[in-house]
Amino acid sequence: MNLHITKSKNAESFYICRSYAKDNGSTTSTIVRKLGTLENLLIEHGPTRDDVIAWAKNEVKAETEKYKKEKEAKTLLIPFHTDRPLDYDKQVFFRGGYLFPQSVYYQLQMNKVCRKLKQKYKFKYDINAILSDLIYTRILDPCSKRSSFRTAHEFLEKPSYELHDVYRALDVIGSECDLIQADVYKNSHFLGKRNDKILYYDCSNYYFEIEQEDGIKKYGKSKEHRPNPIIQMGLFMDGDGIPLAFSLFSGNSNEQTSLKPLEQKILEDFECQKFIYCSDAGLGSESIREYNHMGERAYMVTQSIKKLKKEEKEWALSPQGFKRVSDDKPVDISKLPEDDKGLYYKDEPYTTKKLQQRLIITYSPKYALYQKSIRSKQIERAQAMLDSGNTKKNRRNPNDPARFIGTTAVTKEGETADIQHYLDEHMISEESQYDGLYAVCTDLLDDEVSDILKVSEERWQIEECFRIMKTDFSARPVYLRDENRIKAHFLICFLALMIYRFLERKLNYKYTCEELLDTLKAMNFAEIQEQGFIPLYKREAITDDLHEACGFQTDYQFITKSRMKTIQKKSKRKE
Repeated sequence: MNLHITKSKNAESFYICRSYAKDNGSTTSTIVRKLGTLENLLIEHGPTRDDVIAWAKNEVKAETEKYKKEKEAKTLLIPFHTDRPLDYDKQVFFRGGYLFPQSVYYQLQMNKVCRKLKQKYKFKYDINAILSDLIYTRILDPCSKRSSFRTAHEFLEKPSYELHDVYRALDVIGSECDLIQADVYKNSHFLGKRNDKILYYDCSNYYFEIEQEDGIKKYGKSKEHRPNPIIQMGLFMDGDGIPLAFSLFSGNSNEQTSLKPLEQKILEDFECQKFIYCSDAGLGSESIREYNHMGERAYMVTQSIKKLKKEEKEWALSPQGFKRVSDDKPVDISKLPEDDKGLYYKDEPYTTKKLQQRLIITYSPKYALYQKSIRSKQIERAQAMLDSGNTKKNRRNPNDPARFIGTTAVTKEGETADIQHYLDEHMISEESQYDGLYAVCTDLLDDEVSDILKVSEERWQIEECFRIMKTDFSARPVYLRDENRIKAHFLICFLALMIYRFLERKLNYKYTCEELLDTLKAMNFAEIQEQGFIPLYKREAITDDLHEACGFQTDYQFITKSRMKTIQKKSKRKE
């Protein structure tokens, strides 16, 4: 504390001020208490100016002792002035939710990966700060790179780089996409054992806000049925739902051709040799099965019952031969009640020219009831289309209700007649025979059926990975044009997803994606009179679990600046 005296044309004023260090290393001061003007103080503490100064110094000394005692007692009294206006351009709101993803980021040793890139390219900007901020903003407030730069200025630790550095860094990040993925996978073992003995693979696509094809941005079958050019992504995920690796390929390519190049990278760069490949039928062709039958690999893919040969299809659709999964008791599924909750199966060898496989057919009454319910609503819509005369089919959508509308243009005698539309009962009956049935094909000839089905049932997690990237992390639409920067964009989304998944695992999967992301977004702070920060979020069980999982606390009534810096260091595993 010190005595500060200001002089103006009409008065001389006395203040008690306290100096403190700013984040950039410079010092400044704040007013603790105004003692008054010399004219007023002479009346009570005069008769001379020296007497007033002596009294004022004693007040400073007393205020200093009071401050020390309050600090030792971990209690802080901060004065607010009702007649003091806000300072211009003074930031008081700060985002703190990034500290938790930051904890995972540094456990993945991403800073060391960035250091390797800096040594290779010799650039001056801080690529670690840029990449980490882009990942944190993708989780907390997904937006453009320019907006992400502005958002990062609301973090407790402000950016040490400029906007043009961000775009330069994107070129490097995109160029080194494969290296970064491989290093992050190896470093991910520091967070615990990876369940990489089972690898799930799937593809999705992302649209661009452009009207013409450009590079690998091609017209293709968009998942959102949009007319824009798209780019496709192939994604590998481990058995715990944590992303492993991804690749990008052109929007007009067959997605089956994307698998082998990416899997070859996993075999070579990731040194991951022994695993079970698991995918849906679209990515389980004969050649893909043969490829994953080599070495120490195996496969487990869904099989379309409709595409089976006649004999296998008849066997699959027969209600006889099923067993209950829980106890292997024989069951005739045609005699099961609709509300039965069990799961039933049958399997047999399914050998081709090059592969010895087994085909497993499962039946779930619950799933059958669900499919029947969905189809009944579609039939109602088909009938409504007939009644209104609108019978146009959407060929791109296999669930279009118009598939149940039949067309005839001849009489019973075979003569030409007007086109007539009708509800196709044969089509409805044909489709209903597959209700509740699901098929899996695998070269795991000796494994228990229950174990195989358990692995296959977890495929939903890779669909969730794509949903989180597209919806929660706003990976599309993509506005970037340069292919390296496009790679960088998807790498940032991929790393954000990986960090989120690891954070989810730290919390033992107790919370939904919406609950966890909403909590992180709400964990904000207000800076108070340059003294420290007050949390603006509500303390709940989820915030307690986050603090316990990441090893630091932010839920105090007041956090001094020095303590906040300690928290930031702990989030980076720096004590």
